[in-house]
Amino acid sequence: MTQTSEDVTWLTQEAYTKLKDELAHLSGPAREEVTQKIAAAREEGDLRENGGYHAAKEEQGKQELRIRQLTQLLEKAKVGEAPAATGVVAPGMVVTIAFDGDEDDTLEFLLASREYASSDIETYSPQSPLGTGVNGKKVGEDAEYELPNGKLASVRILKAEPYSG
Repeated sequence: MTQTSEDVTWLTQEAYTKLKDELAHLSGPAREEVTQKIAAAREEGDLRENGGYHAAKEEQGKQELRIRQLTQLLEKAKVGEAPAATGVVAPGMVVTIAFDGDEDDTLEFLLASREYASSDIETYSPQSPLGTGVNGKKVGEDAEYELPNGKLASVRILKAEPYSG
């Protein structure tokens, strides 16, 4: 199967290792722990009114979903260095845009997978409407993307610099 650039998630070695470790923990010790919680709650009797059982089953469902997400992400991941400072917007870059060319109405964000998301900087996926619109554009260029209401929005690329984490 050939992967297109939209299918690939670029990760630094550090991010890849962190996600791989999380997957190993969730697939091993954490999975065993939630299984034990469910077994212990089952022994308490009537499952219809057993809050501990239902909480453990919900935790198990969330955990299994995260395992599937991580597995899929890591299967498609390409490990590499952060992009070079070329002035071209690409995943792994901190991008500053001006809405409708208004230099007073700006937004700075990291163009990256949500796995990079942190409280330090807002993160937009390269597959999001805004991410798709700005990806590949050069500093100074205008980009358009589709709003949820179907209208087009225009932004100007002011800066594109490698994310330093």
